[in-house]
Amino acid sequence: MIFSLVFVLAFSYGLFVGAYKIFPFDVINHTKEVIFGDKARPEHTIINKFSYDTNVKNLIRIHSEQDITNKRNDLINYVWSGHGLPESAMPQNVKENISDSRYHDLTNLQRIDKITYEMDYGVNSISYMFVPKESNNKVVVYHQGHDGDFYAGKDTIEYFLKNKYTVIAFSMPLLGMNSQPVVETQSFGPIILKSHNHLRYIESDSLKPVKFFFEPIYASLNYLEQKYGFDAYYMTGISGGAWVSMYYPAIDNRISQSYPVAGPLPLYLRSNYDTIGDYETELPDLIRIANELEIYVMDAHGENRKFIQIYNKYDPCCWSGTYFETYEQTVKDKVKELGSGIYDVNLDETNKEHTISQNTLDAISRSMNS
Repeated sequence: MIFSLVFVLAFSYGLFVGAYKIFPFDVINHTKEVIFGDKARPEHTIINKFSYDTNVKNLIRIHSEQDITNKRNDLINYVWSGHGLPESAMPQNVKENISDSRYHDLTNLQRIDKITYEMDYGVNSISYMFVPKESNNKVVVYHQGHDGDFYAGKDTIEYFLKNKYTVIAFSMPLLGMNSQPVVETQSFGPIILKSHNHLRYIESDSLKPVKFFFEPIYASLNYLEQKYGFDAYYMTGISGGAWVSMYYPAIDNRISQSYPVAGPLPLYLRSNYDTIGDYETELPDLIRIANELEIYVMDAHGENRKFIQIYNKYDPCCWSGTYFETYEQTVKDKVKELGSGIYDVNLDETNKEHTISQNTLDAISRSMNS
């Protein structure tokens, strides 16, 4: 009798915990995640009707190759404040064959070169060039997101090394090994640049901090072109790094294929979310020149060019679901109308993390080789 009463009370309390998520709900939920090695599927952001009703075709203001050229020039003028591409930019320091114990176990690794590029206000970029023992003479530019150091992408770096690619890995500005300088501003006093959102305080007519995301890549490719004779340059990135992998090929045609993973959706979809992005993704002047949909077209258009977006359907962080279906076919039609290039979207239904999965890496590899 007592046992039955205890059982009923315990069962009732369990239902109460589950319904109202009171103690020990978090403990039980965390234990579940540890045991099963996964997180529960997140609740999807509800996309409002206006997003589904958006006339996507009208948002793509590209009707010819000349329109693409004009937009590319306008992007370059915006990012570099009217000075044009920094065509002579080169890394100020390259240390070959450095030692970093975090990467000693990488398969097919011959050596690591450390590339440092210095910019305004003491902002810098420290990237690693992973040189394979056996090379296919092609480069993959890997860009980490807001998680920090590109060490978080070690599995991705190793995957491409195994497949004989040279990999050059970047962290976002102010993250990873990159500097977080204290800058003196006339209007606000001294500010430590620890967050991308702080970059808005040093923006001026003569400096657009968004260049910090692009210029290190441009300078590094200049260096690689000068020293090596690579056959092709490809690009991939995760999250915020996917945003860089999305915008950069629209500026620099040397990137012929790009594969952003779990990157931001177009603004008409992002505005449904509580947080629509970071400093770099919320620049109205940049988006006015070329919105995300136009960037997709610019990246994809051209002989032997590809732009393939990858989304994780059950991503616990952001941009989960299948909302890309509201624009996918329209972008494909536009790329086809312009005559050359490949655009597509891949949906990873196996990955329930905000990462690049093995399935996605295999899909990228197949596309690169096709």
